[in-house]
Amino acid sequence: MTIVHVDDIGFDRLGTAILRGVSWRIERGSHWALLGANGAGKTTLLKIITGYEWPSRGRVHVMGRRFGECNIPELRKTVGWVSSAIESRLPEADTALDVVSSGLDASLGVYRAFSDSERARAHAALERVNGAPLAGHIYATLSQGERQRVLIARALIAHPRLLVLDEPCVGLDPAARRRLLDDLGTLATTPDAPTIIYVTHHIEEIGAWIENVLVLKEGAVLAQGPRDEILCAPVLSSAFGVTCRVQKTRGTLTLHVISAPRG
Repeated sequence: MTIVHVDDIGFDRLGTAILRGVSWRIERGSHWALLGANGAGKTTLLKIITGYEWPSRGRVHVMGRRFGECNIPELRKTVGWVSSAIESRLPEADTALDVVSSGLDASLGVYRAFSDSERARAHAALERVNGAPLAGHIYATLSQGERQRVLIARALIAHPRLLVLDEPCVGLDPAARRRLLDDLGTLATTPDAPTIIYVTHHIEEIGAWIENVLVLKEGAVLAQGPRDEILCAPVLSSAFGVTCRVQKTRGTLTLHVISAPRG
């Protein structure tokens, strides 16, 4: 099944082209990384896929349903989106379990009593990201890494078919980042895992469980395809406007900047 199909989409804002001729097809179970410099158009592309922005040109299909011919709010229930924008709007006095449970209603806070079965689903979602011990902790007291696990569990509780992780490792120390990446790799390989779009600036976060990469530059597709073909020095040098080399050590890729333009 095709999870996402955007066909030759463009997006203009105040006379400026933010996206130009972007086509992208994601099949079920095929996990992708979305890569690009700041301002490349990554967030706009995600907003279009999730129905929060409308393309100026082109066609969008998500879960086989064409935008303009389907109920977008209902469609959003099949997509989990984890981003810093959501984190900053959650009530910090809620427990981790409350935050996860709020994902059932896609609400920013708890506004009703949840049943025992719903609470059990929240516990199960936390367990999927090794966050079960956090259930009774107040959200405000959690570390950044623990908060990310709670946010991912909140997205998973509704059993999404597509999970968008928008820079989930921002602010994490090296140990917390490694633990989260390992657990995401485990999650991605479970039989009922959602299809994942992983957004990042850092190629060392793109593990072997991510099969494909889409690279944006100035609103257009610079390259897309298998991870090991796309994450190479020529593509990344062009994407980030630097001269760089890519090193692979025991399956982990690292980007080394050799020179960058001044000014």
